[in-house]
Amino acid sequence: MNKVVTFGEIMLRLAPQGFLRFSQANNFDVVYGGGESNVAVSLANYGIEVDFVTRLPKNDIGACAMMEMRKRGVGVDKIIYGGNRLGIYFLETGAVSRGSKVVYDRAHSAMAEIEPGMVDWKRVFKDVKWFHWTGITPAISQGAADACLEAVKMATAMGVTISTDLNYRAKLWNYGGDREAIMTELTSYCDIILGNEEDAEKHFGIKPDGLDITTQGEHVKAEAFLSVCQQMMKKFPKAKKVITTLRGSISASHNTWAGVLYDGSTMYKTREYQITDIVDRVGGGDSFMGGLIYGLLKYPKEDQNALDFAVAASCLKHTIKGDANLVSIEEVQKLMGGDTSGRVAR
Repeated sequence: MNKVVTFGEIMLRLAPQGFLRFSQANNFDVVYGGGESNVAVSLANYGIEVDFVTRLPKNDIGACAMMEMRKRGVGVDKIIYGGNRLGIYFLETGAVSRGSKVVYDRAHSAMAEIEPGMVDWKRVFKDVKWFHWTGITPAISQGAADACLEAVKMATAMGVTISTDLNYRAKLWNYGGDREAIMTELTSYCDIILGNEEDAEKHFGIKPDGLDITTQGEHVKAEAFLSVCQQMMKKFPKAKKVITTLRGSISASHNTWAGVLYDGSTMYKTREYQITDIVDRVGGGDSFMGGLIYGLLKYPKEDQNALDFAVAASCLKHTIKGDANLVSIEEVQKLMGGDTSGRVAR
């Protein structure tokens, strides 16, 4: 029994076509996605039974978001309804030296107005192996933070493995909540912690020893993050594994991509991928998390294999338009095996 539950907000994504700027757009492409829903889609794609828990408005737009999850094989029967609107985000896709931009319109969304007691977490976690949340959810509102705390407490009581992607978002956390205190309490319940150097610093003041990450550019060295992993494990003693993604930004269109995993004694690292001509990097971290959860469930005693799967899966996500990673296990394993040719499969 490897059932997984993810909890968070799914949004309507509106983006100008191609690489147009907002000011050039006469229409927008429509996609539905969000950190936790993206993870759920990845897992369903790999054959893992997964439920997505959120709060949706009972209108046509909320129904569209729900149907997007259902058509991807994600369980939707634990979704609750209420509120008046679905959260929205606008995406302007960058290229070369011009970075992408995100504008949020999610205040007073159905999920932002969730409160503790609305979700029956005991029912949600019945026969569940794994629960995943991200730092985006408690950043939405105090109600969402409180509901997330309610969830991790129940998951702990029911013996469910808990993971988080710390996901610091500078444009959120504007409702006055104490970010460090909220994230520290929530993360203290976690068995698996994923975050990059910015997440660790912004949420907890943890920095790589002797390294200014802003000067690293494309040369991101895995060894530099051992101290971050060690500091995270000291702060969160329940954590069994701390994982960091390593993104080197050569340009908006060309990144390097790798990852490290620390289990308290051994630091595992992956090969470094060159991701050129990026199609869509939104959801890259979510695709990593989806691949990691799958890998840790599939290879429970093979952390290197699980980490390699996560990095290869997220590398492929950068070639797919939209929030979610729509690749097969076979495609990921092919890349893990070193086949980067991209040749037509006939």
